[in-house]
Amino acid sequence: MLVGGRASEVAQRAASSLRPRNLAERGRDATMPQKIAAVALVFLFNLMLFLLPIDYAALGGLAYPGAFLLTFVANAAVVVPVPYVPIVAHMATSAESVAVVVLLAALGSALGETVAFFVGRVEKDLFAGHPWFERLRFFFRYESRAAIFLFLFAIPLNPVFDAGGLGAGALGLPLRTFFIPVLLGRIVRFAIIAAIAFGLINGF
Repeated sequence: MLVGGRASEVAQRAASSLRPRNLAERGRDATMPQKIAAVALVFLFNLMLFLLPIDYAALGGLAYPGAFLLTFVANAAVVVPVPYVPIVAHMATSAESVAVVVLLAALGSALGETVAFFVGRVEKDLFAGHPWFERLRFFFRYESRAAIFLFLFAIPLNPVFDAGGLGAGALGLPLRTFFIPVLLGRIVRFAIIAAIAFGLINGF
């Protein structure tokens, strides 16, 4: 009887390991210095973008590295808006390889979005109880659902996507499950932007 009970317990553990894990139970704790450092870095980064006279259009002259840097800065900024869409569109139509522009712009954009992700990871207690956070809890409950949601949400020009990044980090979503769908969604976004830019030049 004891052997049968142990076998049943082992079987139950094996079955539970195959079920999607509740991501809300996987959030990582952060120390107070980590929380302070995360908030301070984001604040200083946005303050720098606001105060410094950055000529974002000049990044267009850097060709491929410019596409990466511009979209990284634009998406890492949480408060300060950066007008990157027309600049990337111009890059796509003037560069030798539009595919490289699209890929580098998507990579910079996805990496920039991880800033909000890591802020959410270390400051997860700040968002508990907020209505939008509880809505995200439903979408991000399982990794497969979260990946699909992030991919679709990353394609359009969405000024509130940072909320999705904050929520993904706060709910303990693995970085790969956040980054890969966002990267793929941004590839689609910049491919569409490039297609529209070529269409405008050629009069559709």
